[in-house]
Formats: sequence, C-alpha cells, structure tokens
Amino acid sequence: VYCEKPLAHSVHEVRVMRETAKRFGRVTQMGTQIHAEDNYRRVVEIVRAGVLGKIRRVHVWMGGKPRVGKRVAQGTPPAHVDYDLWIGPAPFRPFHASHFHFNWRYWWDFGGGVLGDFGCHYMDLPHWALDLRAPLRVEARGEKTYKGHNEVPDNLRVDYRYPAREYPARGALPPVHLTWYHGDWRPEGAEVYGKGSAVLFEGENGRLLADYGSWKLFLDDEHQDAGIPEKSIPDSAGHHREWIDAVKTRGTTTCNFDTSGALAETVLLGNVSYRCGKKLEWDDRALEATGTPEARQYIRREYRKGWTLWQPTEKA
Repeated sequence: VYCEKPLAHSVHEVRVMRETAKRFGRVTQMGTQIHAEDNYRRVVEIVRAGVLGKIRRVHVWMGGKPRVGKRVAQGTPPAHVDYDLWIGPAPFRPFHASHFHFNWRYWWDFGGGVLGDFGCHYMDLPHWALDLRAPLRVEARGEKTYKGHNEVPDNLRVDYRYPAREYPARGALPPVHLTWYHGDWRPEGAEVYGKGSAVLFEGENGRLLADYGSWKLFLDDEHQDAGIPEKSIPDSAGHHREWIDAVKTRGTTTCNFDTSGALAETVLLGNVSYRCGKKLEWDDRALEATGTPEARQYIRREYRKGWTLWQPTEKA
C-alpha cells in the first residue's frame, strides 16, 4: 500500500492503517519523497554525529497559506466523476471547484490545511534526525484572516513536547521542544536566514538550518573547528524505486507506515489541538488526550451514513 501524506484524515485512521499493515505484513510507503534525497541524509548525519551537541529546540516553518474556498447551495460535478464516492465518509457538500481536486486540503471536511499538507515533509527531518516518535504534549494556536467559507487557519503555531529517549547506539537524548509555524508566523529572528520555509536545529554548540535542498551550519566560536562527519547513511535508490523493490522482494521502505505513521499522527495532533482549542496531554498507547474529552471528535471522526471504518479481526 502506497499512500500520500499524511496517510489519513484522522489520528485514529492512521493508527488503524499502521496496525493493519503490521498484522498482515504488508509492504507500505508514505509519499514523503524528500526523505530519499541526499540533503536530508546529510543533515541527519551531522545531527547524529553530535556536531551541534545536544539538541533540545527545533523550529519548523512553512510560508504556505490555504486557498480561499466557497460553499454553494447546489452544484454540478464533472460528468466523469462519481461525486458521492469522491465525498466518501465526509459530510455531503454540493459540488464546487474550491473544495474539489487539490483544493480539498483546505477544508476540515476533507483535509488538514497547510499543516496536514506540508507538516510531514518538513517535520520528517527532525523526527528522523532526533529519533522522535509520539509527543507528550501538543498545544496549537492560530487564526483565520481570509474571507473564505473554509475554516483552516492561514496562520498557525503548534508546540510539540517530546520526552527524553534512550538508544543503545546514541545513548540518552534530551527532551525536545519542536514548534511548527505556517503562514505569516515565524520564530523570532527567522528573517536573518532568508528562508520562506525551513527547519532550524538549535544545539549546545550552534545551529543548523536546512530546507529540501540545502543546509548551513552556524557554529559558536569555540566549536568552529568541529569536523563534518563522513557519509554513513546509505544512499536511497530513489523514493519510488524503494517502493518497487520492496514490493518485489517483500522488503521494507524508509517511509513505511510504522515510522511515517508516527510522524503523520503527530502532525494531525496539531490540528486536533487547534480545533478543540486546548493543550493536549497525549496518551499515545490509549490514543487519547487525557482530560480533554472534546478532542475525541477530532481524533476519531464521525462518518457519513453508509460509511464505516473497516478494522481487521483475528479471523480476517
């Protein structure tokens, strides 16, 4: 199964996909193509080599904004489209081009806004480099300043707090505070980097700025002589080549549903926090926001009549 990011509409759906793939031993891949490029690999090598020292703070920003959408009382879909099937389990809405192909991502009915669209691409880099999985706390705030009928925010900030981690090969890693920004919002001082979208790692020894195709180190004076590590992560055969090879050999991919699913769930939790207006204390095992029952409707969405979510049984 190959699926575009962020895998599903809700956190619960992503979890079901992960568990189902594991139970049936499926070959899976999420469509985060940048993961296969050399630039992300080099950044991960530098971070993991300790050039920046311990990293407790990461900023991720993306300059995109939602397109303005419109609701209508009635509409005529293209003749070649089964529009009822296209709507799927979402609430039925009369056809309009501003929620159709591509634009669906800017409506809560169908997508996750700018965060759901780009979060998996940009947050993939710190998740990979710092071995991040599920956050402990998620807190979002944002605003909608445009006039469209769609309600996703054009400016958003989400603070994710991750626990300390322990890995045999890397030792103890400290807690991490990662902040996502999109629209006009940026971390303080971001203008000096001249990047409309970027990932900024802040370590004990300096900072590292990266985007899809480039990276740059800003080391403190006393660490200017830090050596850049040799390449250690094998080159990818290519995002789609990985997928084809894994299907043929029953192997795995670097963006399989287990690893990439944890990232997708984290991204979608930012929207859950924004929509319920509360900070989430996240119980990853239970798939619940502790003490925040109003979050449940966004973690597990309600389906339109006639639609259910299939879940495997032991006999399946």
